[in-house]
Amino acid sequence: MHGRHHRYARRHGGCWGFGPGFAWASATAGDGPRGSALFFSTSSRDDDGLGSAGLGVRRPLRFLTWKLDLTNEQIAAVARILERLKIERAQGEVEQRRSAAAIADALEGESFDSAAAALATDHRADAARAVQKAVASALADLHAALEPDQRRRLAMLIRTRAISF
Repeated sequence: MHGRHHRYARRHGGCWGFGPGFAWASATAGDGPRGSALFFSTSSRDDDGLGSAGLGVRRPLRFLTWKLDLTNEQIAAVARILERLKIERAQGEVEQRRSAAAIADALEGESFDSAAAALATDHRADAARAVQKAVASALADLHAALEPDQRRRLAMLIRTRAISF
């Protein structure tokens, strides 16, 4: 009975009717999201604005080791590849935040600073290009590190969206 109650409570917003909307409790009833807006957001942490959503799995090295049956040498190579990609994506996120701040600064003044806004959007595009180059480089390095059968399995994982680059 307890397991069934737990699954029901998880599906229906928890016990006592405190659903996700409870976080927006206020004096007026019209505040906060309603309907599907409680569960779907336009600004998700999954979409980083750099053309990818991370790798799509919580522990990509463990996932790839399991799915591709990697050897110890391959595990070390894939770990280095994923670490470089993680660093490049983190740097891309920093650049995205900097460009957002620069755009906000361009809008904040008495008159719109179009030169600063153009520079900020150029930096944003450069950051996205750098991440794209890092992804392409990582895929090339993965191709070199894997055997043909493992490459076919990785391609299938990408096609089925089990993992994304």
